[in-house]
Amino acid sequence: MNPVQRRRLGRVLRVLADIGVPTAIYYGLRAAGVGVYLTLVIVAVLPAAVAVIRLLRYGKVEGLALYMMAVMLFSTAVSLIDGSPRFLLARGAWLTGISGLWFIGSVWAARPLAFHYTRPLLEHRTRVVSIPGDWDELWERLPKFRRIWRVGSVLWGIALLADSATRVVMAYTLPPDLVPGLGNLLYGVTLLVMTVITNVYYIATGLYDRRSSLYAPLAEPARPASAETATP
Repeated sequence: MNPVQRRRLGRVLRVLADIGVPTAIYYGLRAAGVGVYLTLVIVAVLPAAVAVIRLLRYGKVEGLALYMMAVMLFSTAVSLIDGSPRFLLARGAWLTGISGLWFIGSVWAARPLAFHYTRPLLEHRTRVVSIPGDWDELWERLPKFRRIWRVGSVLWGIALLADSATRVVMAYTLPPDLVPGLGNLLYGVTLLVMTVITNVYYIATGLYDRRSSLYAPLAEPARPASAETATP
């Protein structure tokens, strides 16, 4: 396993741990007789505590992790004031909902989030896909390439907002002990469905086929960035 593959595996394992460990602790505490509210408070602050430990250990924390830590601390603080277990159960809805708006808002950024999150997985992966060249050059030279990632970001944003709404309904209507497990299942369903949808879209646009018309401008001499590429 090369260093790149190890880093990718490490990211996957970290995500699985961040999702699975708090859920396991929740059901362990409930089996031990701890009340729903206290158990939810413990599980809510656990990811933030882990992020703080990482910050102290490594001297820095990734922007996304810091963002998630801030939202988790905020939702926990509000729940302590409100005293509502249902609000704590809906904590995941805050994360996915804000993330959905973030994905949609990134359409007007220099690079949309779908571009940033997909690039480490697909760039130079010629055995899997045939996206030719450096992605920064493709972004500058191919308007259709830019549009693909903006549309992809909107698709993910809509999916995350739908995921968030589903979590709110689950948190306020289902028995409390069902919600954490079903919430984890929902993460998997959302990821699987969106992976299929976005890849179908990418295939349809010719993103994975270096012979498609999408890449035709690459055969032409490079031109200065247009006004559109300068301020996407």
